[in-house]
Amino acid sequence: MTEMSRNSTQEGGQPGRIGIGLELDATHLKILEVLRENGRISVAALAERVGISRANAYTRFEALRADGAIKRFTAEIDHVRAGLGITALIFVTVRQQMWRQFRAQLAQMPEVEYCAITTGQHDAMIQVRVTDVAAVHTMVTDRLANIPAVKATETVFILDEVLRRPYVLPSDRGAGRSSRRPPADPAAGSARSTGPARSAGPAGGAGPAGSAGSAGAEVPLGMMRFVGAAEGRAQLQQDV
Repeated sequence: MTEMSRNSTQEGGQPGRIGIGLELDATHLKILEVLRENGRISVAALAERVGISRANAYTRFEALRADGAIKRFTAEIDHVRAGLGITALIFVTVRQQMWRQFRAQLAQMPEVEYCAITTGQHDAMIQVRVTDVAAVHTMVTDRLANIPAVKATETVFILDEVLRRPYVLPSDRGAGRSSRRPPADPAAGSARSTGPARSAGPAGGAGPAGSAGSAGAEVPLGMMRFVGAAEGRAQLQQDV
């Protein structure tokens, strides 16, 4: 993002210079959405996409950098075109007293693209990108196996990277929230009771299963109704 970064500080700027304690609002998130698509967009185009003034866009962008919400700008490459067509995940069990050695040795392996400490059967997950399968075998058997901190490994080859996003945002879930069903019409749901699930009595015609189900009304989204085994069998017999 050349135009906006021309006068800014190096890689993230000075934390707190502008955005110390910055609380991201909807406009900040929209800026991040646009930058996810094109990190080199000009400030004028960014302002137009977000629907704010150019000065506001620049100020907010600088605040995001200074606060550390934007850490850096980089390039996304095609790993196959770069000659690294094999990707593997190596799950590592680490000797618990030797974490410092494990971290130090891992930092010296240029094939490692990503490493995370995990819960579960293993202690860490390493993602590597190499030229061929033999390179993965060499790394596991010759390099990782010779690190005293490594107790055991398990290797999984990635066949296809189905989905890989630069990053996700809280605002990405907006579409999912808007697709929820609208509230039920009060008139249509007049037979629904907000009390216990059982009906008021035999006169309701619904039996033990409750008036909401017999009236054809749906249980409101986010609510549950539990039916005991005996109650369920009684209702099945009535339906027959």
